[in-house]
Order: sequence, then structure tokens, then C-alpha cells
Amino acid sequence: MLLVAGLWHLRNMGKVSELYRQRAEEGRIKPDPAQQSVLPELDRVLADMEAAPAPAATKPRSAWRALLGVGNPAPEPAPPVKGLYLWGGVGRGKSMLMDLMADAAPDQSSRRVHFHEFMQEIQAGLEQARKRGDQDAVRPVAMEVARTTRLLCFDEMQITDIADAMIVGRLFQVLFEQGVVIVTTSNRVPEDLYKHGLNRQLFLPFIDLIRQRMQVVCLDSEVDHRQGRQGGGQVWFSPANADARASMDAIWSELTQGSEVQPLELTVKGRKVEIPAFAGRIGRAGFWDLCGKPLGPADYLALAQAVDVLLIDGIPRLSMTNYNEAKRFVTLIDALYEAEVRLIASAADEPEQLYNEGEGSFEFERTASRLREMQDATWGAA
Repeated sequence: MLLVAGLWHLRNMGKVSELYRQRAEEGRIKPDPAQQSVLPELDRVLADMEAAPAPAATKPRSAWRALLGVGNPAPEPAPPVKGLYLWGGVGRGKSMLMDLMADAAPDQSSRRVHFHEFMQEIQAGLEQARKRGDQDAVRPVAMEVARTTRLLCFDEMQITDIADAMIVGRLFQVLFEQGVVIVTTSNRVPEDLYKHGLNRQLFLPFIDLIRQRMQVVCLDSEVDHRQGRQGGGQVWFSPANADARASMDAIWSELTQGSEVQPLELTVKGRKVEIPAFAGRIGRAGFWDLCGKPLGPADYLALAQAVDVLLIDGIPRLSMTNYNEAKRFVTLIDALYEAEVRLIASAADEPEQLYNEGEGSFEFERTASRLREMQDATWGAA
């Protein structure tokens, strides 16, 4: 499966640290000592992959020569290239560094994908493998990924779904066996993944696998680079009262400019996902339209691909009383953020105050930070 080593010279590997320096000089990145401290690890992954030898071709031995122990012995396997697990608080620049990593790697064999999206693809592949009657459904799906990918860059590894938790260990095991190198970001140290999850003891070997095959590095910065950015026109209205509604109506009228408005219905794995008002890739829905129904990552990914701008009315305070809806809202914002959808919303409070206590509040810190970043006037322009 491994590609010929010469492929890795096509773009001269484009060291991540060099890309970082260039973009800092261009004013596209604000240099941060904590970010700079992890650049050598990102460079190390690419350098190790470049140095890793291509599989040696061996001439098959006859049965007699094999029995006598002569001929071409199997070559010693090269030590595996260690990937990287980069974790730290929200807004510290992990996703930006992941983008640099993907830009520095050769296009022919690298892929950068959000973890939610990737796991949806895997689950779809598993469904097909089970229909074929494959006893080990994970292996053929993982082999197909490995066939075209040597470097897999995940953003935002989170494991909260038991279905993902039960297959991710076997999935990564096969990918590693096939020489796939994985680099991922996360808000949590590996030991906190799937924390308090159902049957978590079955998940623990995956944590050991991460420690064995990936270098775990903390991006320890005190600066949240998503805060303090210059905002443009107001796109977040709180509290969600009559004034907020009037402002949202005015923006909707300005954006649609008299276009015909009608509902948009998407079909995802047999489920119906509806945006009540839609015109020219601009959608509008209430919080309960999107989060009050049993929708999941695949539904929100499809929604994010269908719109360039989304207006959400009436985001309430979130807590244990509406925990399921809050989880869906987090997944929705992840999908919108990854697709760079322009978000305009009315809510009960500012993002940081929507969900600040109880189970789920830790995970919501990242969502609040993303909601704040998405208010910037240049959001999605790049």
C-alpha cells in the first residue's frame, strides 16, 4: 500500500515550520510561541515519512529453496512512523496547524477531514460490508482508506457515540498496520476520550494504541486566537426578543431580496431534514427545527453542504433539561464551522453564557469559541 518514496519529493515536503514563517510574514498568522513549539513535531512526521523506505521487492523462492532456508529472506520491517495527537484548549490554533500540515503534505496521498465526517463515511462502509456478509466488517473498510491514503489528518477528534467508540480501536489498528500515519487534534488528552461512556472498558485499548503509535503533544497556550477579532455587521442577537426577531427579519429580507422562498427538504439515509425557509442557498430555521428532532452528524453535514448562509432563530439556554438538543446543537455548529457557513442567529444570551454549568458544559466551551469566531466579518471569506 505504501507509495514509492519518490512521490514525497514532488512538493519538497514543504516543512510546516516554513509555511508558518511565510504566513506570519504575510500577516495571515499571528506568531504564538506555544504554536511554534509544536512545529518541530509536525515537521518530524513529514520528515520521517519522507525517510521511510518503500517496500522492498522480493523474488519469490521455490518451495525447495524455502524449505532449505535459502534464497531471498523477508526484509526486516521498517519501524512505523509515529503520528501526532495534538490536544489543548479551544482557540489555540490546533486547526490552523492541521491546515498547514495538510498543505505541506503531498496531495497524492494525504487527506484532511473532520473526524465526524470521517466516521460517518466509515459507518456507511461498515453497513455495506455487513450486507456482503463480511465477518470482519472493519477490515475491508479500513483497507479501502489505506489504499489511497498514507497521511490522514483529523481535526477535532471527539468520541461520544458508542457506535464509534466500539469500532475506532479496530479501525485504527488496521490503518496503522497498513502504514497509514495519523495526525489529529483534540480538546482532550487521550485518557479523557469517551469519558464516562457506556462500556468504556472496551474502549481503553484504543487509548493505549494512541500512546504507542502517536506522539501526544499539548498545545499549551494562554491565548485564544478566536477572541478579540474585528467584527463586521452584527450577526448575533441576544436576548432573543422582539427586537432580535425584527433584526433577523430585516437581514433575511436583505439577503433574499424578494427571491422565492420555499422549504428545502434533504434526504439523508432515508431521513428527512427540512429547512423551513430557503432561497438561493440561504436558509432559515428555528433552533427546535434543527435540534429538536433526532438528527445526527450526517444530517448536519448534508445541511452544511446545502447552504452558504444559515439563520437560526431562538437558541435557548442549554442545560441538562435539554441535554439531547444541546448535543445536537454542538454537532450542528461543528458541521457549519467546517463548511465555513455564515451563521446569523438570535439567542437567549451570548455564546459563552448559553451553557456554562452541568454535564456537557466543558465540551460547549469549544462551541462557544467557534460561535464567537463565526461572528467575524471575514468568516468564510478565505
